[in-house]
Amino acid sequence: MDKIIKGDEVIVITGKDKGKRGTVLQRLDETHLLVDGINVVKKHQKPNPMKGQTGGVVDKTMPIDISNVALYNSKSGKADRVSIATKDGKKIRVFRSSGDAVSA
Repeated sequence: MDKIIKGDEVIVITGKDKGKRGTVLQRLDETHLLVDGINVVKKHQKPNPMKGQTGGVVDKTMPIDISNVALYNSKSGKADRVSIATKDGKKIRVFRSSGDAVSA
């Protein structure tokens, strides 16, 4: 079971976007995420009439390493670590600081 999944609210703990919060849009692989509004870069794009794309400078969300983000705990208002626990024979994610289940 993954500790951070699509739809989770995360907070960046290191890097140029430190302190920013966003929602996980996609898990690219085991170690990289796409987070809404985080690690946004300017990309120079050529026009492509076949796809209907106009040329110019566009904003593009780039992947961020999973080690640079932590799950956001809305009760405490801080970043929090997550562990896996079993409840009624099912695996659930719980916050390490409080032991509360992660709502996703």
